[in-house]
Amino acid sequence: MSLRRTKLLDIKSVTGIATVGIFTAGETQTTLGTASTTYVRGVLMHNTGLATATSSVYVYPTGTSSPVTGVANPSYRMLRVDLASNETFFFESNYPIVLTGSDKIVVEVTQPAFTVGGSGIGSAINFQVLGDTDF
Repeated sequence: MSLRRTKLLDIKSVTGIATVGIFTAGETQTTLGTASTTYVRGVLMHNTGLATATSSVYVYPTGTSSPVTGVANPSYRMLRVDLASNETFFFESNYPIVLTGSDKIVVEVTQPAFTVGGSGIGSAINFQVLGDTDF
């Protein structure tokens, strides 16, 4: 196995209120093949929708069940942020988040915790996961 710097994912767009798995170690195809041990350095989020929405990122460990649409387990949440329309947020970890086995990156778009001009419905958040992987 050798560490390769590659694009982990194409940009993933999540529309409306939804919970979606976007990356799974050992299963997700990259430009160089199937990702195995993966080192996530950051996540870029951009709200292309018309109103504020809350965006969350979760890391589900191997052996845990995937979330039911719209219901994510807060025990696995790594990040939660309200994004106004046309706002971009970048999360970068000081040390990479290591994904092995079939660990998953799951993202969620919901209504803002405090109604600040958005219901989450009609939202469109683009996600880009940045990092490296072994092959």
